[in-house]
Amino acid sequence: MVLLSLIATHSDVDLETVARLSAGASQVSSSLLETGSAVTGSVVLATCNRFEVYCEAKSEADIEAARSAVVAEISRHSGLSKDLVSRSLDTNTGESVAKHLFAVGAGLDSAVVGEREIAGQVRRALIEAQEKGTASGGLTRLFQTASRTAKDVGALTALGKRGLSIVSVALELATDLSMDTDWSAKDVVVFGTGAYAGATMALLKERGCTRISVYSSSGRAESFTASRGGTPLTRESLPDALAAADVVIGCSGSESQVSAGDIRRVRKSSNKPLIIIDLALTHDFDPDVREVDGVELITLESVRLAAPAEQVESLKQASSIVADAAKAFSELQLSRQMDSAIVALRRHTLNVLDSELEKVRAQHGCTGAAEEVEFAMRRMVKQLLHVPTVRARELAASGQQDDYIKGLEALFGITLDQPVERRRPSAPHGPAHHGSTEADNSEDGADTAASA
Repeated sequence: MVLLSLIATHSDVDLETVARLSAGASQVSSSLLETGSAVTGSVVLATCNRFEVYCEAKSEADIEAARSAVVAEISRHSGLSKDLVSRSLDTNTGESVAKHLFAVGAGLDSAVVGEREIAGQVRRALIEAQEKGTASGGLTRLFQTASRTAKDVGALTALGKRGLSIVSVALELATDLSMDTDWSAKDVVVFGTGAYAGATMALLKERGCTRISVYSSSGRAESFTASRGGTPLTRESLPDALAAADVVIGCSGSESQVSAGDIRRVRKSSNKPLIIIDLALTHDFDPDVREVDGVELITLESVRLAAPAEQVESLKQASSIVADAAKAFSELQLSRQMDSAIVALRRHTLNVLDSELEKVRAQHGCTGAAEEVEFAMRRMVKQLLHVPTVRARELAASGQQDDYIKGLEALFGITLDQPVERRRPSAPHGPAHHGSTEADNSEDGADTAASA
């Protein structure tokens, strides 16, 4: 089995394209396996700044077919052409798969370097895939190791100890833009009830903000505020809350955007300035709201540009931890694959030995001579297997494990059995966790406007 990943991130692709690729993200993994493609397992990681598909294929020879299958499914679910999808996705194979994911989970590839929220998203991506039955054994080990590596980076380096995240940087920008920096005096409206909205509420309270109202287009505001505080809003009470607001924060990714005309209409009798923070991947607010008099708009791009650089030494330490973990994981994967090959060769050889020994026993019975022959033959087989076992380790270390496996097939007719991964029963397909609706965001706590 081999791992590969197809990656579109804020570093290489504009956020609008990332959002379009993410449309229907939750269906991609299941449909890949249902089509009977070269893909034997799949996990999708979709956040505000990235869309990544991790796959397991049967062999190196299946990588291109697996990539084509992934591109086709993303195209089908997003409505984008295969050519655009293919051009937007970088492909990682081998050790690069682990190194990239481990860096992502540790916050090294985030818009705000060192932020910790992405580690939770990596963990939830695996849980979602396990619930749908798409996470193979290799992918499960990959994502579990990524989570452990993220914990190591957090424990062994100073990276991220300042608690920076997308929303914390956005709130700092809002503070800088405000005439009054006292958050306890501000009226804030939050759009969304998912996990990221919950994190936003917590950070607002840390800054002393108590006058927080919450709106949910799916009607979840009352249950959300019952456990987290704040005032629930309905469609009828929303306009008055927006008219009185000092800050509005969007993290729902609702299908219906608030337009510049909507803001002008509800704010026509208000003279105080308004700061809008739009953290949703698919935008809760039309970018034209920045043209409204008295309105300042903070977007994900604003946050990315304002994010402070982490200390060089901490980043160096974290990168070293990630690189070492990726190398160790890749070596373990190769070792597991070669163990299967060695076991298959030994099983084949010992089966031949047992067959020949049966002939000896049938001819000579359980005599001393027969026992001496058996002892000699078993010792000879052990010696014969020594060199192939050593060579298996050597070839695995140099990345030539496929040559060894092909040699077994050519010389002995040994075909390795692919292990059957036990998967959890597929869960009913609910709304897409990373799609464009607020309901999607809140179903399993996936972060619609996640910080990486």
